[in-house]
Amino acid sequence: MTTTDTTDGGISQVNLDKLNENLKKVEDLAQRLTKVMSQRSGHNPALDGPNHDLYVKAASAYMTEAMQDPAKVFEHQLNFWSQSVTHFVEAQHAFTQRGLTAPEDTSPTDKRFANPLWQTNPYFNFIKQQYLINARAIEQAVEDIEDLGAKDMRRLKYFSRQIIDMMAPTNFLATNPDALEKAVATDGQSLIQGLENLIGDLEANNGELVVRLADESAFELGGNIATTPGKVVFRNRMMELIQYSPTTETVHKTPLIIFPPWINKFYILDLKAQNSLVKWVVDQGYTLFVVSWVNPDVGYADVGMEDYIQEGYLTALDSVKQITGERQVNAVGYCIAGTTLSLVLSLLKQRGDKTIKSATFFTALTDFSDQGEFTPFLQDDFIDGIEAEIDDKGILLSPIMARTFSFLRSNDLVFQPAIRSYMMGETPPAFDLLYWNGDGSNLPGKMAMQYLRGLCQRNELAEQGYDIMGHHLSLDDLDVPVFAVTCETDHIAPWKDCYRGVQQWGSKDRTFVLSESGHIAGIVNPPSKKKYGHYLNPDLSLDTQSWLEQSDFHEGSWWPYWNAWLTKRSGRMVKARVPGESGFPALEDAPGTYVARKSAL
Repeated sequence: MTTTDTTDGGISQVNLDKLNENLKKVEDLAQRLTKVMSQRSGHNPALDGPNHDLYVKAASAYMTEAMQDPAKVFEHQLNFWSQSVTHFVEAQHAFTQRGLTAPEDTSPTDKRFANPLWQTNPYFNFIKQQYLINARAIEQAVEDIEDLGAKDMRRLKYFSRQIIDMMAPTNFLATNPDALEKAVATDGQSLIQGLENLIGDLEANNGELVVRLADESAFELGGNIATTPGKVVFRNRMMELIQYSPTTETVHKTPLIIFPPWINKFYILDLKAQNSLVKWVVDQGYTLFVVSWVNPDVGYADVGMEDYIQEGYLTALDSVKQITGERQVNAVGYCIAGTTLSLVLSLLKQRGDKTIKSATFFTALTDFSDQGEFTPFLQDDFIDGIEAEIDDKGILLSPIMARTFSFLRSNDLVFQPAIRSYMMGETPPAFDLLYWNGDGSNLPGKMAMQYLRGLCQRNELAEQGYDIMGHHLSLDDLDVPVFAVTCETDHIAPWKDCYRGVQQWGSKDRTFVLSESGHIAGIVNPPSKKKYGHYLNPDLSLDTQSWLEQSDFHEGSWWPYWNAWLTKRSGRMVKARVPGESGFPALEDAPGTYVARKSAL
């Protein structure tokens, strides 16, 4: 046989040799994989799933239901058996009568099964249809359980959904036509590259599997993202304070400071010029400061919420006043930084300090009575596991949090990216938002537990009050003008939960905005895009459903509306302030040093 001859299967000998050569490389890669896994730092196993009590409760409730109403349970079981057998018979009939033709496919559209072979090939079609039958049976079994508490039922539905999604045939090489076709087309090179990608992700996260979502080599902080000109004008162990260079000859007298969340990096607000909130605010004529939080290592284990307040918020506010010569500052808090801003406002009120003139909140929860989609992870078994992990390492590592957030949208943020990277051997896309999403920060152990136990689990701030720094803080103390922005499809800080918190604030001047889209896109929503609209309704005495039904919808971004609100509270125009000219010399160019620190022990 010459190199141009073909085997009985139609694959040329030269291609077969190339395929075998590539597959032999797997052995070398396997050794590398073994090495990284043997050096894996590991984490507390309680973080991998709920404890057995949930499944014991579910099994007990299911058996109770079977005893009380056996006919319903048997009916569902028989229906599953009938569908499975009928599906097998129909597939056999189609195969024998039509040859290599699949039966008619009327299943719902699902982007996981976009390859035409799922519809036309009898093998793949049979697997797909049986998977859908199995998925419906599991969902029905969960729905059959009645004697289970609301939280346990919510958790059971979540984890059963994870099992269903994990077992999708697209997640396995032998039953994924896209991956198989590419493996043949590339002589197995796609599998080699996929294994390289897998090992690279493991090595980058100390053996923890966090799927890389973006091509990190495509981005440079200060190069093609986080490029708005500015200077770091103050630095301590908790944060760098960035003052941005003015683009207008005059600016509003009252300066503005943004406190971003310290779970992620601040540059989500400055990804690129076209969608940068930072640049847009500067262009509207504000002296803008942004806090860039440190990415803590084990030396920060004993840092608590009080340190973020004292050395972060209060120090930053004092620095801004000294730099600008102003007595008051307008402040913004995003997500957890907004939650903490509410603590700061209560603290300042009790101290008689009027530093903050107005406060804006981006997707900030202050009432955690409904834990929403985080319910599965905010029960004692998971929080106990996090506490044990912190006791062991001193900090809560970013990969642990990233994995948790990703599994809230597992098909989009875990399984599909894993398929493309590990089975197809593709390089992740050069997408700035996904790059930022993967560039998380660690959390100090003490602060993480204060937040999870006191605020999330016990909801102390909204209920009995939150004790910190010698004060008993309450939402009633929030009496400055406030502007709250929430997002319609936000799964991290659901708008209805944010709304309930705003209703408890003591301020008589409250503005509530509901933007279309989610936690990020609803906030990073520049007017030039003309993409997402927003809802307004001044009556905050209504329940959430009534508020939405009676609200007015406005096309386009909420940014101009906020600007009009902020302008009224920002004083007259004065000469623009240049960073480094007010007794606080510029330490370096924005975006600074802290933002570049990666999460590692």
